[in-house]
Amino acid sequence: MALKSTIIKAQLALSDMDKHVYETLSLTVAQHPSENEQRLMIRILAFALHYQERLEFTKGLCADDEPEVWLKNYNEEIELWIELGLPDEKRVKKACNRAKDVVLYCYGENNQEIWWQKNQPKLYSHENLSVISLPYEATSQLATMAKRGMNLTVTVQDGEIWVSDEEQSVHIIPAIWK
Repeated sequence: MALKSTIIKAQLALSDMDKHVYETLSLTVAQHPSENEQRLMIRILAFALHYQERLEFTKGLCADDEPEVWLKNYNEEIELWIELGLPDEKRVKKACNRAKDVVLYCYGENNQEIWWQKNQPKLYSHENLSVISLPYEATSQLATMAKRGMNLTVTVQDGEIWVSDEEQSVHIIPAIWK
């Protein structure tokens, strides 16, 4: 029998002072059996950082032709495609061809820089692509906050991010690569 996804419930208090977005969100997220806590939390973080009406989680790991999070307009055209990890250049190209804007959040230990060096020349040709590197230490701490029921606070100011729960707080300074 195949393993089933774990349903995660998160209450999210979002204060994005850079974009003037202040919301309290109730999120229900399916964690795929092969998805680790770090990736789950980065998905939730990416959702918070790009929050707007109609933004939604997709099937993610279950679907090769979908991002982790997307925003579609009323005509079902993809306005925003949010990708996580260190995808191959073909996947990024496909995303850039299908969506108006693509944001890639890179994460991982000791391999982000190598991936970027290898793929940077090809990725610079995509005008609608943004590439953001998340520090491994911070995303590892973020992973320790993962629970089936979470109360999170996400604060964004001057490009810096603070994520807090009842027990700890993580400070994230993303690096904008493109």
